[in-house]
Amino acid sequence: MTERARLLFGPAGVPHSAPSRSTVAGVEEVSKLGLDCMEVEFVQGVRMSEAGALEVGRVSAEHRVKLSAHGPYFINLNAREEEKVIASQERIYQTAHIAHLFGGTGVVFHAAFYLKDPPERVYETVKRNLAVVVNRLVKEGKRIWLYPETTGKVTQFGTLEEILRLSQELEWVAPCIDFAHLHARTGRLNSYQEFSWMLDQVGEKLGRKALENLHIHVSGIEYGKQGEKKHLNLKESDFRFEELLQALKEHNARGLVIAESPNLEEDALLLKRTYERL
Repeated sequence: MTERARLLFGPAGVPHSAPSRSTVAGVEEVSKLGLDCMEVEFVQGVRMSEAGALEVGRVSAEHRVKLSAHGPYFINLNAREEEKVIASQERIYQTAHIAHLFGGTGVVFHAAFYLKDPPERVYETVKRNLAVVVNRLVKEGKRIWLYPETTGKVTQFGTLEEILRLSQELEWVAPCIDFAHLHARTGRLNSYQEFSWMLDQVGEKLGRKALENLHIHVSGIEYGKQGEKKHLNLKESDFRFEELLQALKEHNARGLVIAESPNLEEDALLLKRTYERL
């Protein structure tokens, strides 16, 4: 299959088997393992220089490894304090700036917490504050996708409906669908029929192009009444990843599938090999 006609699989961060923790070493190891992509993790802060980003971009192009980035965890576009909102916007922007330099497809981030506010009010606040970042990037000519992520805890903004609506209403915003998070958040959404329904929602609300530009997270997950507790390796969880892969194949979905399991590259390889076997 050509690159454009298939899903690409890779880990969330530098593979454990890489000789060092550098992003360049991670890209090289991803290629060596026969994987296709990697999500660069800036979850504790954007600590990569512009020169470093350009070198990462050179190496990723040489090895034909697609990259995306995950923004810092310290983001809340619904924060009470204005300075925290501004800092959150800046963290998204800085992640996008560096990811743009290394040729990343886009930036994943957890958008907000409800803080016991009505969900509709939170949605409007998140939309308004995210639009500021989008407009800044567009004005600077940095064409890069922002991927608000579906979240795993009921206290977090990020239902499938909320993320798809943001993607409908803001340019350069597209969903990061974390299927394990949605399963943990609802206690369901873990069957072929439900995965197919979710992909149908993407197609109906965002069009066929959205199904060809997916950014997906997959992992095992432990959860309770409040949703996500922690990520697990796929074979240690109840997540029906084979049924998800079947639904993705039948929808002719394309884009990046990022394994967020603790074992990283092992589950990325499991997902790729299972998908290719279907």
